[in-house]
Amino acid sequence: MKKPKLGLFGKILIAIVGGIALGWLLGHPCAPCAWGLKGVNAFSDIFGQILKFIVPLLILGLVTPAIAEMGGGAGKMLLAVVAIAYGSTVFAGYLAYFGSAAVFPRLLDAALPNLDKIAKAKPLLEIPPMMPVMTALVLSFLLGLGIVFTKAETMGRFFNELRTIISKTIEKAILPLLPFYIMAMIAKMAASGHLAAFGMIAIKIIAMSIVLTVLLLLLQYGTACLVARRNLFRVFWNMLPAYFTALTICSSAATIPVTMRCVRRNGVSEDTTAFVVPLCATIHLAGSMVKVVSCAVAFMVLANRPLDVGLFSTFIFMMAVTAIAAPGVAGGVITSSQGLLLSVLAFSSEEVGLLTTIYLAMDGLGTACNVTGDGAIALVADRFFGLGEDNPLDASPNKR
Repeated sequence: MKKPKLGLFGKILIAIVGGIALGWLLGHPCAPCAWGLKGVNAFSDIFGQILKFIVPLLILGLVTPAIAEMGGGAGKMLLAVVAIAYGSTVFAGYLAYFGSAAVFPRLLDAALPNLDKIAKAKPLLEIPPMMPVMTALVLSFLLGLGIVFTKAETMGRFFNELRTIISKTIEKAILPLLPFYIMAMIAKMAASGHLAAFGMIAIKIIAMSIVLTVLLLLLQYGTACLVARRNLFRVFWNMLPAYFTALTICSSAATIPVTMRCVRRNGVSEDTTAFVVPLCATIHLAGSMVKVVSCAVAFMVLANRPLDVGLFSTFIFMMAVTAIAAPGVAGGVITSSQGLLLSVLAFSSEEVGLLTTIYLAMDGLGTACNVTGDGAIALVADRFFGLGEDNPLDASPNKR
């Protein structure tokens, strides 16, 4: 009999528990613990830099051949996915606004505490990527569509081979080391005391954000499963490894390998997966939108300011575009949104600093919602634009 293999989901859970235990041990003030913590920091820094380096190559190597192989349908799928992703992000903003506006006036009754800003440590090793994520994405569209319209067979073969190289790198190097990276991230937070460093206001905001992101995911997958005729619970269960990976490493772009594997398990065709997942990792930011808007509403309530729907509408529509530059960087969405908080919502710099602190405490929550929601968009895109390959969930009516 074959020994049962521990899946990625099980490895991630073990990594989370192991990281908490390791962080507790390394948090003691002794020389061996200090050296151990330095080793954990070194590994997480180096592996994090490698992830950032490979993300543009991953997009270039997967999106380009996917567009080229889809031919004329690529343009329609591109427009459809962009429209769905933007609409989902805007909808998430309004869900957060109306939900928070209904709850926070009754839930929050204290002034803002004087919280310290979370310091960002300089990476141990700098491995600059060959190009920014947005550059890789635009270049992928240009090259993929160029291959289609010019019938560049040599270029097409080159990107097919590049896809093989990138896929093997993910399978043989990135995925096996990913649980250790997650363990290191959890250990660093546990050792520094950040896991229990926030007060009741932050806890209430985080709790509200959790409720809103779960509600958002249920709405997304309820709609997607209705359109694609899938079993909601089976599909959502298959996406949990991507959810927990993004929850810990806080990067939609860096979670792309895991998201792609989960989406494929839900029966989405390989070409649709390779096209939609990297694209949505850059433009679909519904979970991050929920966090920013819910935090902003909470701070408006604490400051006793009116919750004007027109003002927040302007903020939501502009943030849905501004935040596109953020994927691949932990806390990037809140960084790119600070200008809108100052200009549109008239926050003070101190309020922005406090909001940023609470946001970063739950940074992985929005990212996890983002990447999990990408799977719902992939189901819808495959239903209307997929190549019609057989999928494992369609084997029998009982599996739907």
